[in-house]
Amino acid sequence: MASNFAFLQNEFPVLSNFGELAEKYYNTDSNSCLMKLGMIGETIVNLMFTYDRIHSPEGSTAVDRIRILQNEGLLTRDLVDILHELRKKRNKAVHENYSSVEDSKALLVMAYSLCEWFMQTYGDWNYKSKPYVLPEAMGEKTVVNKELEKENEDQLVVAAEKVALDTNPIAKSERQKQAKKIANQRQKSEVETRYMVDEQLRQVGWEADTENLRYSKGTRPEKGRNIAIAEWPTDSNVGKKGYADYVLFVGLKMVAVIEAKAEHKDIPSVIDFQGKDYPKNIREEDKIYLIKQWGDYKVPFTFATNGRPYFEQYKTKSGVWCLDLRSRENIPRALRGWMSPSGIIELLEKDIAEGNKALEEMPYDLLKDKDGLNLREYQLNAIKATEKAIIDGRKEILIAMATGTGKTRTVLGMIYRFLKTNRFKRILFLVDRTSLGEQAQDVFKEVKLEDLMTLDEIYNIKELDEKTIDKETRIHVSTVQGMVKRVLYNDGGIMPAVSDYDLIIIDEAHRGYILDKEMGEMESLYRDQREYQSKYRSVIEYFDATKIALTATPALQTTEIFGQPVFKYTYREAVIEGYLVDHDAPHHLETKLSSEGIHYKKGEKIQIYDPITGEIVNSEKLNDELDFEIDQFNRQVITRPFNEAVLTEIARDIDPENPEEQGKTLIYAVDDNHADMIVDILRNIYHDTGVDNDAILKITGSIGGGNPKKVQNAIKKFKNERYPSIAVTVDLLTTGIDVPEITTLVFMRRVKSRILFEQMLGRATRLCPAIKKTHFEIYDPVGVYDALQDVNTMKPVVTNPSTSFTQLLDGIKQEDDEILMQQCINEIVGKLQRKKKNIDKKTMEHFVSMTNGMAVDEFIFEIQQCKPMEAKKRLLGYYNMFKLLQETKTNGGRSVVVSPEPDELIEHSRGYGNGVKPEDYLDSFAEYIKTNMNDIIALKVVCTKPVDLTRDSLKNLMLTLDRAGFTTQQLNTAVSELTNEEIAADIISLIRRYAIGSPLISHEVRIRNAVEKLKKGHNFSKQELSWIKRMEKYLMEESVLNTQVFDEDSRFKAQGGFSKINRIFQNNLESIVLELNEYLYDDGGRTA
Repeated sequence: MASNFAFLQNEFPVLSNFGELAEKYYNTDSNSCLMKLGMIGETIVNLMFTYDRIHSPEGSTAVDRIRILQNEGLLTRDLVDILHELRKKRNKAVHENYSSVEDSKALLVMAYSLCEWFMQTYGDWNYKSKPYVLPEAMGEKTVVNKELEKENEDQLVVAAEKVALDTNPIAKSERQKQAKKIANQRQKSEVETRYMVDEQLRQVGWEADTENLRYSKGTRPEKGRNIAIAEWPTDSNVGKKGYADYVLFVGLKMVAVIEAKAEHKDIPSVIDFQGKDYPKNIREEDKIYLIKQWGDYKVPFTFATNGRPYFEQYKTKSGVWCLDLRSRENIPRALRGWMSPSGIIELLEKDIAEGNKALEEMPYDLLKDKDGLNLREYQLNAIKATEKAIIDGRKEILIAMATGTGKTRTVLGMIYRFLKTNRFKRILFLVDRTSLGEQAQDVFKEVKLEDLMTLDEIYNIKELDEKTIDKETRIHVSTVQGMVKRVLYNDGGIMPAVSDYDLIIIDEAHRGYILDKEMGEMESLYRDQREYQSKYRSVIEYFDATKIALTATPALQTTEIFGQPVFKYTYREAVIEGYLVDHDAPHHLETKLSSEGIHYKKGEKIQIYDPITGEIVNSEKLNDELDFEIDQFNRQVITRPFNEAVLTEIARDIDPENPEEQGKTLIYAVDDNHADMIVDILRNIYHDTGVDNDAILKITGSIGGGNPKKVQNAIKKFKNERYPSIAVTVDLLTTGIDVPEITTLVFMRRVKSRILFEQMLGRATRLCPAIKKTHFEIYDPVGVYDALQDVNTMKPVVTNPSTSFTQLLDGIKQEDDEILMQQCINEIVGKLQRKKKNIDKKTMEHFVSMTNGMAVDEFIFEIQQCKPMEAKKRLLGYYNMFKLLQETKTNGGRSVVVSPEPDELIEHSRGYGNGVKPEDYLDSFAEYIKTNMNDIIALKVVCTKPVDLTRDSLKNLMLTLDRAGFTTQQLNTAVSELTNEEIAADIISLIRRYAIGSPLISHEVRIRNAVEKLKKGHNFSKQELSWIKRMEKYLMEESVLNTQVFDEDSRFKAQGGFSKINRIFQNNLESIVLELNEYLYDDGGRTA
């Protein structure tokens, strides 16, 4: 009989030979058979590298090489599993002299299927698959000349490599498409399914071996062992004579039944038949293993699978399907993997109804404790909304809270309650950046909870550097990147079980999607948004857990995964409640050039800037007119005069030597060169007044030669030291840096994404009592604020999927993992290979000059010979050269024009919504108040009976005005601009001024005047005066005081509330509060 592998003889004789030898040995010398099968896997991997010109890192292991091919999108998960099985069994055969006829038979079928896939992907695309027929067993061991056999194999390997090297490579996308298509068409046999299920069960902690751990061979449950016993007999008449494929035992407890079927079977239908029948028909003699009975069912769980990884588009024919038989209301559901023995026991012990009841009954007092978490009202509301969603059965929950409103502390309170009530057993806190994980770990270690102990002292927490969990683990902090490696790029070793966590909390969920050109730490693995989103989502959905996502800026993709937020606390609400500062009306700076544009006529010559040589050269005469508008400034046209004109005006408002009072300034530039220009201009402006050079600093990824530590040190200096007080950046916003002292933002660049813009604004929103920060300023000479004013904040981020050289270099800069580093290097080399065909003569001259005489092919060859760390170092050393290639258009042209056209400031004004001038803004506010007086109840109350105003009604009124474009800060600034007097009136005074003509005085003065009148009318005791002082302080922060406040606000409630304070005032507290309110609004305004 001819070998099954004979179909490979013409295209891949090396594989045909290995396959034929494996078949020859499988029955008489299974040790040699396993080695030959392992060589099939290794040879296929090596040939794929050669055919597709993928660079193999020096010193890379077989595991590394398989992972690289998976990262390249050439291997699906099931093919990876086969390759790892062939690899591991070959290693065992070589190093332990292992042999197994059963393993040989199973792996022959799998290696044959792998070879068919390889033929249809790298050989004959028209080849038609044929079923594998196991050859007849040979009676005796064949005597062979192993040396001659090895010599022939080596020759065939060399010949195969030469053919692969001589074959013209096809496009990467075309190869990926074919590889995936054929992999999806590949039919798995039941033998392969059972074999792979064994391996998958072993990875999560079960003892599984279909051939040896089976009932017929005497395997029985044992104390201390978690065994998947194959072919367990039952009294069922369904299926194959009542034998279940596997029954899972934890010690002596029978916990689940598994049916493993061929790939083409519909899995839910298997659950409905054998899956339900076997658990009903457990034999009488096996009752000693039963935990209890649930109706007709004697086993709590039943599973069915065909071994295929879960695919949403093939939902009923993939994944591990599970049915919890303990309740008739449960329906079968698809899992992404297997439960571990401990996971099943934890599920059996878990009482969701009891946990929900405990959550509902547990008071929130501990979370309000001023010596502990001291959570604010909105943080408690976020926890309450989340708990309600969980009690209602929601599995995906989204919470939206503005940057700077304390998401981490809110999460801490949430985690504590979930663990204390046993509603959840083990929580995964998932972050996308190491810095966020470290920040959370610090909070877990520092904030006191019960009995003055921290969360870290109460519960067992595994931190970022710990990869595995144990039975005692209650919280595990991990990065998405770490979980991607463990779940999606597993090398066949220990695998996280889907039951490891029953709750996942995802911090900064919107960062699952690219905001701008930077993506952060993970991008060496994912080079476009779709791929990153896919892997991010795969990790989140792998675990059979409730998911709670936290975000500051909900993106469309975030809501697609988690649904609409169950709780939202917006930036505007935080401003109104005094937890964040508002920005004032943006400064609009108009110059002659920004107003009129820069125009060149036909026949004129223009100046072209070469960013590499630094030369400015004159172009040929223009064949057509050339026009630049404001949105192209600093990008397509360099106009130093424009930058000088606007920065000179802005500098009038900023004192770099007084950050202790004025705060710090952050300026957003277009790119590194632009940042350098801004720093130079500012230093020149402040030179005459003797400002220290250190006060102004560029902080971008390029400083210190791109050394990450030096970049971090510069950021820390900006945050913690007096200087720099002005930072110029391109990408600082992506570092998650918080500098509360920032009081001024300057936009010298346009951004197209509203989400990104809000993240940029978020750098300045935090409170800073140390400098008495009340608001922050926005200077907008390029019109970004107006351009984005009407953009929907939920609009999905639009990102160019093509990645630039500098993005790749920025990504590799942060990467320490050599395999992921090599992925980046491969991408850079591949991009350079494509780019070299279109490099013009002048750019090529620059390339050769900047690489010390190397042509592109020589440069590529040199990089490919380096180890990953050395290649990384060399590539980063050529940053400017890659920047040149990136900025040069395919046709060699380059639209970076230098305009020497002089410029001058025409106008410096504020942008008040739709009103151009401050008087227009105030007129429109007065009109709005009068028009809506009878429609908005709180508005009428403010004007007619302000003593009836409650805190909630005032907040809602401010939000209503906010939506109409009227904020307290901007109204005050408009008044100040008109009167040339600084004013800080509250919204109540502003409304009464423009509705009934009350005089406008500051919030502070109004309250002090009212308190003074109250004191003059009474002879208060020292104790009463102390409480009057507390009321005054409360009013300074809140604006509204009524009797309910004393029992609602912790500032009064903690001191005994209304009852105690009323006794201090001889039961006259209500009349005192009423009198104080009358004085507050005794402002001489006419009746509305």
